[in-house]
Amino acid sequence: MNSVTLAYSFDWSVVGPALPTLLDGLWLTLKISTIVIVASAVLGFPLAVARMSKIEVIRWPAQLYIEVFRCTPLLVQLLWVFYALPALLGVDLPGELSIIIALTAHLTAFMSETYRAGMQSVPVEQIEAAQMLRMNRVQILRHIIVPQAFRQQIPTILSLNVSMFKDTSLVSALGLADLTFQGNILSSQTYRPMEIFTLVALLYFAIAFPATLFTSYIERRLLTSGSRGAPPPASGLRGTLARIRPGQRPPSLANPSLKSLLKPEGV
Repeated sequence: MNSVTLAYSFDWSVVGPALPTLLDGLWLTLKISTIVIVASAVLGFPLAVARMSKIEVIRWPAQLYIEVFRCTPLLVQLLWVFYALPALLGVDLPGELSIIIALTAHLTAFMSETYRAGMQSVPVEQIEAAQMLRMNRVQILRHIIVPQAFRQQIPTILSLNVSMFKDTSLVSALGLADLTFQGNILSSQTYRPMEIFTLVALLYFAIAFPATLFTSYIERRLLTSGSRGAPPPASGLRGTLARIRPGQRPPSLANPSLKSLLKPEGV
């Protein structure tokens, strides 16, 4: 049987000398990713609240911002902020700061939609119950909506963060010495692009894969806790009320037995 001969001969001896430089680029990638993720997680919440506002002068600008950054390529946004924004403002922005601004603006739009989806998934009955308890809007957001919305959207938030970590490779087009940029320089110097970029891919994988596994683990835990059954409720009025799950309205009072249970004495 004839053996397959590769046209390219690998030389892995270049990996050792190249590793320190690539680790420097990985450190810059992690630094930018961390700043962007933290800033977007904070800025996304007020943007989501503005997007849900009943006041049009607040809601429409927020929606316009979200749609612009969701419907345009990230590379175009990076180029626009890097080159056009300093010219418009008449200031000299450092390259790293421009990139952080562009990535944060991009991820904030997606974070806000994630927060909004989580907040709108909270059953309206719980909000109505909080209003009956005379809780104001801030208290309802803090104690009722935000804890449930954040818990439900944790897997989506983590997935967005992993995607942003990988998308930082685009900043190499702007000359920032991240992991991809360092790999491109080393491949030009050593004439060994296969070995260098294989190592670059492995470094990205070493960070992204554990984060993806953690995201899947969190998602399974949430599904397990959500589907975990409760013991069967007792009969009578107490059992009927116990069977009313959060997010569901009480059964119709057309049921004669339930009517008799809820009917005041002497009526």
